[in-house]
Amino acid sequence: MKFMKLGSRPDTFYTTEAVRSVNSEVSSDLIIQVNGSKYLLHKFPVLSKCLRLQRLCSESPESSQNQIFQLPDFPGGVEAFELCAKFCYGITITLSSYNIVSARCAAEYLQMTEDVEKGNLIYKLEVFFNSCILHGWKDSIVTLQSAKAFYLWSEDLAITSRCIEAIAAKVLSHPSKVSLSHSYSRRGRDDISCNGESQRYKPETMGWWAEDIAELGIDLYWRTMIAIKSCGKVPSNLLGDALRIYASKWLPNISRDGFVNKEAASDSDSDSIVGVTSKHKLILESIVSLLPAEKGAASSGFLLKLLKAANILNASSSLKMELARRVGLQLDEARVSDLLIPSLSYSNDTLYDVDIVMTILEQFKLQGQSPPTSPPRSKLKIERRRSRSAENIEFEFQESRRSSSASHSSKLKVAKLVDGYLQEIARDVSLPLSKFIAISEAIPHFARLDHDDLYRAIDIYLKAHPDLNKSDRKRLCRILDCKKLSMEACMHAAQNELLPLRVIVQVLFFEQARAAMAGGKVTELPSNIKALLATQGIDPSRPPAPLSTTTTIPAEDQWSVSGLKSPKSSMSTLRMKLAEDDDLDDHDISRNARLKTPSALPNRPKRMLSKLWSINKSTSEKN
Repeated sequence: MKFMKLGSRPDTFYTTEAVRSVNSEVSSDLIIQVNGSKYLLHKFPVLSKCLRLQRLCSESPESSQNQIFQLPDFPGGVEAFELCAKFCYGITITLSSYNIVSARCAAEYLQMTEDVEKGNLIYKLEVFFNSCILHGWKDSIVTLQSAKAFYLWSEDLAITSRCIEAIAAKVLSHPSKVSLSHSYSRRGRDDISCNGESQRYKPETMGWWAEDIAELGIDLYWRTMIAIKSCGKVPSNLLGDALRIYASKWLPNISRDGFVNKEAASDSDSDSIVGVTSKHKLILESIVSLLPAEKGAASSGFLLKLLKAANILNASSSLKMELARRVGLQLDEARVSDLLIPSLSYSNDTLYDVDIVMTILEQFKLQGQSPPTSPPRSKLKIERRRSRSAENIEFEFQESRRSSSASHSSKLKVAKLVDGYLQEIARDVSLPLSKFIAISEAIPHFARLDHDDLYRAIDIYLKAHPDLNKSDRKRLCRILDCKKLSMEACMHAAQNELLPLRVIVQVLFFEQARAAMAGGKVTELPSNIKALLATQGIDPSRPPAPLSTTTTIPAEDQWSVSGLKSPKSSMSTLRMKLAEDDDLDDHDISRNARLKTPSALPNRPKRMLSKLWSINKSTSEKN
């Protein structure tokens, strides 16, 4: 860091009974009181450099040998005044980025200008500030931080604005042209790699400035980032990363049982709690206002963390909607843990805020349509002066199709994400069935290649809500497509006593038919079974989809295949359940068409199962 020394005389100031004096053979004739401290000084060296004190002396009659002046609201306090007084006496003083702001404000207060004496303190401070402080990276940041204590003075003297402009200019410069002396050097930015090459100019050093300016308060940080963004030369992803670093430093990692629980806080702590919350809310609002408009500038994980903080800090609904809109544009990059936003609303007792996730899904569906799968006419048009080869046209066609498939792949990723999210929120005993169904139905049918993860979520919900009546269980299972269940899921569902009986029947029917054809034991299915499968668009020769392994499942929710019953035992159990269930009517069967499950099933489950049992019997006889 840069520093400057002025004066050559030794320090002769001393303290006697809370009074600061100067060791001199001449008696003092000037008494200055600054913030409760008294200084015994001499008119000659002090008045010769301070125009303000000259005017005070001229306006005051000399009623006594010592004239007494009070300097209220002196900027910088006694330290800054003593520094100016020592300069008047020619005593050595040291100036740096830590005290230059207070010294500059104090000199301005005392009017130590060139009109009083050439080479006065203000002139020397301005030369040092412009030639040294603003040229150093750390000096500019430290000076800007210290300027906050003298807000009005720093604004009037343009100290704050000049520091911000200097920092923004250095951010736009190459690190080789900046005097890096802050935490950048502590992180080993100039370290030498094993092969002797410098790491300083590597691409990853492009965001070297982010951690350093994160030391600033939110008001100065906001102004600095605005200056950096206004240049338009810093990539949006670097700006987003800088905001992430600042948020991780200043926004607390608040849990559900954190300080937001106002009932648990005492009355004496309520004011401090509100103050801290207001400060964090201001930081959050400022960060959101600084987010670049470009998609992908900030990661989905970071945006969802901001959304969690907004929920905890009870931010405005407009801020939450803005964050939800941004998350919806890149929802396919999110993780399940990022979507688990705590619900702190006193109107409901749910663990997680499902409504905000529903809003995010709506924003995801509202984003632009997939690009066309064929290249535009303008690209296919043959130019007169420069013809393009068939290879170029084919390349553009493939690029266009690739962008279209990328949009489709994002929907597949979001479907997996939502199914994993459903498995987490299904454990909440306070989660209403309507919200669970609304989240599951927010995903288009084609986006789920298999329904294993969805079935697992339904199974978890049924276990967490054992008091669901039969109609609610049927309503819940309507979102499940039995044709998209893997063999392992079907085996588990066939013995799941929590499922409605009709779902078990459908699972057994389709899996028996598919397994019989795929196993090669039956050369051809009976005509009635093939007709039923044809009406549902099922290819019996198609093997079942593999079980999804993209979601980590707790041990209590995993399916055990080793303990499964034999098919004969499953059939006997099902026959007993069918005998006990007498309220399956034709009306309930017709409602299955809404589930995208076979609508052409026989009206009597016993008849359908008898056909399956006859198939099994004939198969065993052939073997």
